[in-house]
Amino acid sequence: MNGAERLLAARSLRAHRKAWAAVFAAVVVTSTLLGCLALAAGSVGIGHARVERYAAAGVVVAGDQEVSWTAKPWGGEPRTTTAGLTERVRVPSRAVEVLRAVPGVRAAVPDTAFVVREGGRALPGRSWDAARLAPYRLVSGRAPERPDEVVAGGALGRRGTVAGHRVVGVADGPDALYVTADRARTLAGHPGAVDAIGVLAAPGVTTEALHGKVRQALDRAGLVDVTAGRPLRALTGDGRGGAEHLAAGPARIELLAMLGAVSGTVLMVAVLVLSSLVAQALRQRAPELDLLHKVGATPRQVRAAVGHEVVRIAGRAAVLGALVSVPVFLALWAGLKSRGVVAEGLELPVPPWLFTASLATAGLTAGVARLVVPLATRRVEPGPGAGAGTKAARGRLITGLVLLAAGVSAAGAAGLQGGAAAAAAAGAATVTLVAGCAVLGPWIATGAMRVLDGPLRRLGRAPARLAAAACAADARRLGAAITPIVLVTAFAAVQLGAGATMQRAAAGQAGAATRADFAVTGTTADRVRAVPGVAAATDVLRSTVVLAHTEAGDPRLDRLPALGVDAAGLTGTLDPGVVTGDLGGLAVPGTVALGADRADAMEARPGSVVTLRLGDGTETRLRVVAVYERALALGEFLLPAGDLARHMTDPSPARVLVAKEPGADPAAVRAGLAALGAVQAGPEPTPEQVVRDGEELGGLVSTAVVVAIGGLTVIAVISTLVLITVGRRGEFALLGRVGATRSRLRRMLRTEAAVVAATGLLLGAAVGALPLTAFAVSTAGTPPFLPPLQAAAIAATVAITAYAGILLPAKQGRFGRS
Repeated sequence: MNGAERLLAARSLRAHRKAWAAVFAAVVVTSTLLGCLALAAGSVGIGHARVERYAAAGVVVAGDQEVSWTAKPWGGEPRTTTAGLTERVRVPSRAVEVLRAVPGVRAAVPDTAFVVREGGRALPGRSWDAARLAPYRLVSGRAPERPDEVVAGGALGRRGTVAGHRVVGVADGPDALYVTADRARTLAGHPGAVDAIGVLAAPGVTTEALHGKVRQALDRAGLVDVTAGRPLRALTGDGRGGAEHLAAGPARIELLAMLGAVSGTVLMVAVLVLSSLVAQALRQRAPELDLLHKVGATPRQVRAAVGHEVVRIAGRAAVLGALVSVPVFLALWAGLKSRGVVAEGLELPVPPWLFTASLATAGLTAGVARLVVPLATRRVEPGPGAGAGTKAARGRLITGLVLLAAGVSAAGAAGLQGGAAAAAAAGAATVTLVAGCAVLGPWIATGAMRVLDGPLRRLGRAPARLAAAACAADARRLGAAITPIVLVTAFAAVQLGAGATMQRAAAGQAGAATRADFAVTGTTADRVRAVPGVAAATDVLRSTVVLAHTEAGDPRLDRLPALGVDAAGLTGTLDPGVVTGDLGGLAVPGTVALGADRADAMEARPGSVVTLRLGDGTETRLRVVAVYERALALGEFLLPAGDLARHMTDPSPARVLVAKEPGADPAAVRAGLAALGAVQAGPEPTPEQVVRDGEELGGLVSTAVVVAIGGLTVIAVISTLVLITVGRRGEFALLGRVGATRSRLRRMLRTEAAVVAATGLLLGAAVGALPLTAFAVSTAGTPPFLPPLQAAAIAATVAITAYAGILLPAKQGRFGRS
C-alpha cells in the first residue's frame, strides 16, 4: 500500500467512525465465537479418558477398542476408516502368564469387572487383587476369602451386607465391591477371558522399557483378543484410561467432528454478515467514492484503502473478541461439564498454553474481514459509466441465481439422505440460499414492493404512501435491510426445527411402540414370567452395532444403537410397527430386524443376509426376519437378546417390559414384581426410546450455536438498519422542508419497519422451510415442526430489532417539523 492509500484510509477512519462501529461490533462477536470454538476444539483434541483404576500400572494390556474397514472409492486408491467400540473387547486369560514371565515385570494383574444389582442400583465389582492397580488400599478389616465376602469401597463400607455379600473390609476409593478372584470370574460370566491386564514394573525399570518388553512378548506369543482376533494393545500414560472408560474415546471423536462442523457454519455466517455490513458502510460513502474515481483513483486503490480501514478496525476488534472468548469459554465449559452430558470418564483439560489458540482465531477473523472487502465493494456502484454498473448488475444476478440453484440442490440432497448427512446438507442449503438472497437483495426487494405497493397506497394515509415510495425508490437499500433478517430467521428455523422435528417424531413413535403395563429393573424376563398375572415379558438390552457402508464412494463406519429383545415376549409389550416379515423370527439366533429406512438403504428385505459388527467389533452375518417403521424410537436394529448379550460389557437388561393378563389385578402384579426385588420407576412405563451417542450434548451445542449466531445476526440487523437510517438524514430534512411533520415521518418509519420485518420473516421462513422440509421428510417421515414458542421468539426478535434499528437513530436525530 502506498502513501496515498494510507492517507485515504486514515482520513476515512476518522470521518466515518460511526459507520465502522457496526463492523467493529460484528467482528468482536465473530472473534469471540471462533475463539470459544478453538479453545473447545483444543481441549477436546488433547482430551483423553481419565486414568483411575490403572493409575499404578505402568502398562495396561487390553483389546483394541477400534474397528477399521478398508474400501476403494470411485476411481481412487483404497482408503481405511475407523470407529470406536463401546463394548469391551476382552483379552485371553493365558496372556497373564505370558506377561508374568517378561523380564522387568514385577506383577501382571488381571482385571475382570462385573455388575451386581441391589434395589435397582447397579454396583460395580472387581477382584480384590485388581485393587492394587489403582492402588486402593484397606482402611479397615481384611481381604475377602470366601465367595460371600466383599471389601466395600466408598460409602458402601458403612453397610454390613451388600447385594447378599458380607462386608469384611473397607477400602478407600469410589463405591465398588471387591471379591475373591474366583468369585469375580464367576460373576463376570466369561471364563477364559479378562477385561485387561495391569503390568507393574520391577524396581528400576522405566515405563518406556517396560512397554517395549511387553510389546515384544505379546508379538512373539501371537496373542490376539478373544472377540475379533485382533492384536492386543499395550497402553501407557493417558492411553491407559481408554481401557477403563470405553465410551470416552468415541465421544471425543464425535465432539471434535461436531465442533468442526459448527466452526464452518460460523465462518460462513460471518462472511455473509461482515460483507453485508462493510458494503452498507461503503454505500453511505458512495458520493465520496465516486469523487475519488473522478479525480483519478483506480478501483484497486479504493479497494486497498478500504481494506486498510477494515484491517485496522477488524484487528482491534478481533483481539478484543479473543480476550473476551477466554472467560466466556471457561464459563460455558464449566456449565457443560456440570450438566453431566460429557461422556463418563472423558477428561477435557484446559492448560494455560491453550489460550493462545484464541489469538490465532483473532488473526483468522481479521483475515476474513479483509477478504470480504472485494465482495463488499462490488455491491457499491463502481466508478463512472453506466456500462460498468449494468455489467456488474448482470454478474450479480447470475451469481445470485447460481447460489439459489446450489441451495435447492443441497436441499434435494438432504431429502435423499438420512441422519447426519441429511442434517449437514440441510445446513449447507440454508447458508447457500441465504447467500443467494443476499446477492439478489435488490431484485427481491423490488418484487416485494410490487406486491406491497398497492395495498400500502390504497389502505394507508400519507405516511404509508411515503413509506411505499421510499421503499420502491431504493430497492438496494431495502434488500440490504432484509438480508440479515432472512439469515437469522432461516438459520434459527432450520437449527431449532430440525431437532424439534426429530424429538417429536421419536417421542410419538416411542409412545405408539410401548404397549407394556409395567417396566421394571433389577430382574430378568425369565423371572418375571413366573409372577401370577403376567402375560408376557421381554428383556430390553441396549447396545450398539457398527455398520460399514460407502458415502459418495468413501468408506464409512457408523456406530448405531441396537436393542436386544425376546421374540416370545414382544406381544403386548413392544410393537415396532412391522411392515413386512415376522418378529417371531428373532427367536432364532443369527437374525435381525431392520428399520424401514435402513432396510431400503441396505437393499434388504426378509430373507436377506446383512453384515454387521456388534458392539465389541465382532463381525457377523445376520438373516433379516422383519422390517419395521418405528426406528426413530427403537433404533434401526432389533436382535435376539441372547445374541446381543454375549457381546456386551454388562449383559444385564436395561429394563424388563411387562404385560399383564386381561383382567389381572394391577396391584397384585405389582406386588409380585416387587417380591422379586424388581424396581418400578413409576405407575406408568416410560416409552421405550433409544438415546443416540452424543444426542443430549449435540442438542445443547446446537442451542448454544443458535443463540450465538442469532446474536451475531441480530447485531447485523440493527447495525444495517441504523446505517441505512443515519444515511437518510438528508432525505428526512427535505421531507420536513416540504411539509412532512415529525409524527408523519415517525409513522412512515414504523411502516417501513413493518415492511422490512414482514418481508424478511416471510422470505426467511420460505428459505428455511425448503431444507427443513427435505430433512424432516427424509429423516423423520413427517412434516417439519417448530414449537410455537420458539417461532414466536424468532418473530418477536426480528420485529423488535427491525423497529429498534430504524426508529432509534431517527428519534435521536432531528428531522421534520413539529
